[in-house]
Amino acid sequence: MSALVAVSARLQLQISASPLWQRWQQLPTRDRGALLGLGGFFAAVLVYLLIWQPVQQHLQASRNWYAQQSELHQYLLANADQARQAAAAPQQHIDPEALQGLVTSSAQSAGLSIERVESDSSGLQVNLAPSAFVNLLPWLQQLQSSGVGFSEVSLERGENNLVLARLSLEVGD
Repeated sequence: MSALVAVSARLQLQISASPLWQRWQQLPTRDRGALLGLGGFFAAVLVYLLIWQPVQQHLQASRNWYAQQSELHQYLLANADQARQAAAAPQQHIDPEALQGLVTSSAQSAGLSIERVESDSSGLQVNLAPSAFVNLLPWLQQLQSSGVGFSEVSLERGENNLVLARLSLEVGD
């Protein structure tokens, strides 16, 4: 305890010897009060800008993410039976040489634009132009029911709530 008192006394001695503290003591009481009020105001502004506002923004972003996830969960629950039926239904078989023609014609009829198609030994690599998810999902279902398999599907949210899709397609079994 005495060490704490000694440190406190030494700190007070250093503060009182400081030119800034001496200048503060020379200010009139009214000016000191105004500066203390201004310092309190700046402290409150800093707390708001550095702590409160970022926390509130993160909270709102978390609420939005939760709402989106909840909506997705409800969609999945509502369509679970349909997905099970589609999985159980017999798949059509498609000729590997007809895969590219089927993909391009079905994409055009679904209102989708294909930016790039590359053929490789296992199937097709397809990049779609940014499109609405509402158009993309039925097209993917149509391809699957036509006997097209998906080895890889990459969906990214683009600008204006459009989806960027990259697909690796192959002839389904």
